[in-house]
Amino acid sequence: MIESMIFDLDGTLVQTEKLKALSYAQAVLELCPDEIQEDEVISAFKEVVGLTRKEVATFLMDKFHLQDTSKRRMEKFGVNTPWQAFVQVRLSYYQDMLNDPQVIREHQWEHTIELLEIARKNNCKIGLATMSRCQQANRVLDILKQKDTFQFIATRDDVKRGKPDPEIYRLVASELKSSPHQCLVIEDSPSGVKAAVAAGMHCIAVTTPFTSQALQELELLPAKWVVHDPSDLVGKTQEILDEHR
Repeated sequence: MIESMIFDLDGTLVQTEKLKALSYAQAVLELCPDEIQEDEVISAFKEVVGLTRKEVATFLMDKFHLQDTSKRRMEKFGVNTPWQAFVQVRLSYYQDMLNDPQVIREHQWEHTIELLEIARKNNCKIGLATMSRCQQANRVLDILKQKDTFQFIATRDDVKRGKPDPEIYRLVASELKSSPHQCLVIEDSPSGVKAAVAAGMHCIAVTTPFTSQALQELELLPAKWVVHDPSDLVGKTQEILDEHR
């Protein structure tokens, strides 16, 4: 029986992956010594969506040759590595977006927000497992008025290893006092699906423009549990809940 539902945040409850992609693109355009287009950066970001800041930053720096320009920003931000300086440039853009509640509300995924109510109606315990930092996650949840929905929230600050390592999902399950096979994870990214599967949990992947192709290629889940049409998500979730009643 499934007794707990665990949600990802970025890309799953709210389209923060889109906002993150735009912020990374703006940072790359600011630092890149070459002539590039925003779409090039967004396309590259899709390859690393759901990974840690360091992994995303390092990948983009290598791809767009940002080591030297990022290194020159280290002293300004008081950091020790070029990738940290690049992250700080990117965060300035992202923070501007987060500071506008209307932007966050306009980018919530209605189909997944509806799913929170389904979880409550099924008397499920509800958790959140996000690779966002605690401050940013709380900011988004406060704007959406969803923070109190979750019995336990785990962020990147709470684990040593980020997704695709299963640590964060095992942590949430432990705090919800559920065994892995009693948990259903709602994810949108390949790294998140890998983490859920490695944790021994049921998983439904709902694709986004940033993750659709990678999720199809991943083939970690049966095809029926990869949702391409958001309007199908609630029905698919109810189906898996009924199967494991």
